[in-house]
Amino acid sequence: MISVEEAFQIVLQHPFCSQPEPVALLDASNRILAEDIVADRDFPPFNRVAMDGIAFLLEAINPSEIVLENTQYAGESQKSLLDTKACLEVMTGAVLPLGCDTVVRYEDVAFFEKDEQKFASITIPFDELKKGQNIHQQGIDKQQGQRLLAKGTKISPAEIAVIASVGKPFVLVESLPKVAVISTGDELVEINTQPQPHQIRMSNSYMLASALSIAGIRANLFHLIDHKELLSQKLSEILALHDIILLSGGVSVGKKDFVPEILSRLGVQKLFHKVAQKPGKPFWFGVQQNEAGQTTKHLFALPGNPVSTFLCFTKYALPIIKQALPKYEEVILAKSVFFKPPLTYFAPAKVYFENGQILAIPFEGSGSADFANLTECDGFVELSPEKQEFIQGEIVKFIRFR
Repeated sequence: MISVEEAFQIVLQHPFCSQPEPVALLDASNRILAEDIVADRDFPPFNRVAMDGIAFLLEAINPSEIVLENTQYAGESQKSLLDTKACLEVMTGAVLPLGCDTVVRYEDVAFFEKDEQKFASITIPFDELKKGQNIHQQGIDKQQGQRLLAKGTKISPAEIAVIASVGKPFVLVESLPKVAVISTGDELVEINTQPQPHQIRMSNSYMLASALSIAGIRANLFHLIDHKELLSQKLSEILALHDIILLSGGVSVGKKDFVPEILSRLGVQKLFHKVAQKPGKPFWFGVQQNEAGQTTKHLFALPGNPVSTFLCFTKYALPIIKQALPKYEEVILAKSVFFKPPLTYFAPAKVYFENGQILAIPFEGSGSADFANLTECDGFVELSPEKQEFIQGEIVKFIRFR
């Protein structure tokens, strides 16, 4: 039996080897970029008017009486200032008219007519004007050929906007793993079935499929009964078609816990079986690798009790599936916890804010089968095996799932 930290590091040493694949831009949210995004032209591509107002050549005007020559609208080709002492009305987003170097917003301008000619007068002190004001200079953000987004960036709406701005309807992203979720056990029946007194409806596979969907992955669900030869045949077929397999049940020491033996027969290398933790001690992890030593298949055999299943999935499997290191929080225990065995204890907990701090109330519940308890919780507090008592007010690590 190995420690939680040892198990976690072993899992992280075997990342999913994704391959670049093109996807439509609107399907790229939450995916990982597999290419650099480079500016195909300057950002902005022209001297851009930043405020509705008037544009002129600062050194040439009489600020109390400026002739209005024309109007430059956004989306129009660039116009020119014909008289250096005149101005043009300009709209936000328009190209700055040729011959102009300054923009004053409408709020600082008064308009009047004289001899059927329209004029503008600047209403703020002339010495407050600065050449180049209210102009978004060409290339000041990024220049043509400059990298805008780096390979490996997670794509959010902001990145979508940048990719769209360089004219890419398709973008290369890291491929998502093909994931199978397998529930095992003769006692399980489908959710649309009326269970016999000795049966229960399967729920773990739906829980895991839901968690995967939040991560952007649609899993394939399977249910296998505890029959050794049938298990071996079906696992072989599923293994051939998927990159990551999440098994729930069949990994402990029961007489029908065939999974570890069968996986070994199928050429899956066991990296560990049993972790010094509660819940989830029987957790099993193994891989298949190619000739180059790259991991091609991940097998997470999770204990069948629902809280154990979900804890092991959240702690160990999800970082591999999401291709990102987990983000842990630190929380303050809102009540003391006593836990005697020398195991890392993951207690479901509800968190709340108080006086600028995050506090956690651990739920001791009725054991790893108490999955209804999870509906009240936001994550797990991780309590060290090095001591038995954790005092109210102590700072501990928190793994959030909600």
